[in-house]
Amino acid sequence: MESNDPLHGITLKTILEYLVEYYGWEELGEIIPIRCFTHNPSMGSSLKFLRRTPWARTAVENVYLRSL
Repeated sequence: MESNDPLHGITLKTILEYLVEYYGWEELGEIIPIRCFTHNPSMGSSLKFLRRTPWARTAVENVYLRSL
């Protein structure tokens, strides 16, 4: 059975790479004002934070879905 979830099979890393390419770190930090996007952002530190922080991950996923 196919999943109706538009995020099914898409990794958090893929989502974040897309958003950084689409918006850049600075604009992404304005849209979602979390420290890992606004202060010396990196893919590694952001992924680590997002994996441990459900509300932030949800915010990132929602921005991703709106940008498609």
